[in-house]
Amino acid sequence: MKIDHYENFPVASWLCPPRLRPAIAAIYHFARSADDIADEGEAAPEQRLADLAALRADLRASASAQAHSGRWPQIFDPLQRVLQDFALPPALLEQLLDAFEQDVRYSASAQRYPSDTELLDYCTRSANPVGRLLLHLYGISDAVSLAQSDQICSALQLINFWQDLLPDLQRGRWYPSVQAMQTHAVRAADLLSDRPCANASRMVGAYVRDARALMQQGAALALRIPGRAGWELRLVVQGGLRILDKIEARQHESWRHRMRLGTLDFPLLLWRAWRMG
Repeated sequence: MKIDHYENFPVASWLCPPRLRPAIAAIYHFARSADDIADEGEAAPEQRLADLAALRADLRASASAQAHSGRWPQIFDPLQRVLQDFALPPALLEQLLDAFEQDVRYSASAQRYPSDTELLDYCTRSANPVGRLLLHLYGISDAVSLAQSDQICSALQLINFWQDLLPDLQRGRWYPSVQAMQTHAVRAADLLSDRPCANASRMVGAYVRDARALMQQGAALALRIPGRAGWELRLVVQGGLRILDKIEARQHESWRHRMRLGTLDFPLLLWRAWRMG
């Protein structure tokens, strides 16, 4: 199982509060479908951006209780009900679309993030809105919880980047920043090769340490959310940290090895989730 920044959130699982399952599933299908438009298949960048613009128009229609285009009824029929029943902030869903459009434009132009600051700024749109949407469903809105949710979500997004570098690089998704590559004297060829590279390992190691610190800063949120939702979040946190363990065990060579969670990891995740409390 790969740690994915959408698939890490509770999606109608047995731990998810039953009354929230339709809402969480609707958010997930919107985010997953938009991500696929931006990333999957052979469509040209112009077509991807046009499809994302059409998705945005349907989102705005749904949020205004107007008829959507009918192009994606499997997304917007349930999402429209959820937007109304739970008063979801549509601006958070639009931020996800902003991130997907940024992905398309960056890939099309082979653009790279100048610094890690810009990379974290991207996370504020690509991942953090999902956590804030879930907190909205749980009725949690205090500033500390929102900040910790952002830390967990940004950490998950970064872990997704560092766990499996090569497929993203092959698609033109270049997440190591120019600043980090210069700091560690890493060349593009180093990450596109199957050879060991000490400089690249040091760079990935620094990224892994930063992601771990960010996750640990936000982890206390899982202890304050009551019931099943809190246990779900504990497992999400521990799953992300376990992926970082696996990257470290492979000398940080995640451009050479695919890092995944397997069924044998689950007992360890349960034990670590229990020890959090």
